[in-house]
Parts: sequence; C-alpha cells; structure tokens
Amino acid sequence: MLKKIGLLIAGGIASIVLLANAGSLVGLAISLVILYYAFKKFLKAPSAVRKVMWAIVGLIALSVSAANMPAIAAIAAAYVLYVVYKKWNEPTETITKQEDPFANFEKQWNELQKNY
Repeated sequence: MLKKIGLLIAGGIASIVLLANAGSLVGLAISLVILYYAFKKFLKAPSAVRKVMWAIVGLIALSVSAANMPAIAAIAAAYVLYVVYKKWNEPTETITKQEDPFANFEKQWNELQKNY
C-alpha cells in the first residue's frame, strides 16, 4: 500500500515537471532537427559560401538547442513516469513455485503415493 502511494506521488511530481517543460522539449526537438539538417547540408555544400551559410544556420540551431536545456528535466521526468508505470503494474509479493516451501513436500508426497 505504501509502495503504491509513493509511486503515485513520484508519478504526480514527474508529470508536473514534464508538463512544465513540454515547451522547451518541443523547442529542443525542433532545433536538433534543424541542426541535423544544417550539418548534412554543410557536408554536401559545393562552395565555400554555402558552407559558411550552413555553418551559421547550424550555430544558430546549436544556440537554440542550448537555450532549451530545461528539456533534459522533461526527459528525466518522462523516464521516471515510465519506471513508475512499470513498477505500478508489477505483481505484488506472491510466493512463486520455486519459493513455495510446500511445493517440495507435495512433490515428494505424490511420489510416495505412486509407490504404493
């Protein structure tokens, strides 16, 4: 019961952090896509002028990416929500077949009954 309450509190805090940083997460994603595109175009540019132009675009995208670093908190919060979801759906403490102290007894009892 206490484990579920702790998971509920951790999930609530993580969801608030994720929602608060959702804008910076979107900004980081867009700026990283632009940075990747600029890098690819920089490598394929035939002239020095175009290489300089794509380098400037890449630097601007890199600056925007750096400005959206609070998105790392959103990524961490999303991971915490994933872990909370996995832990929430775990079965509670149940005795498995191997841990059951009576499993060996029942097996031996059945063997004894077969012999008679």
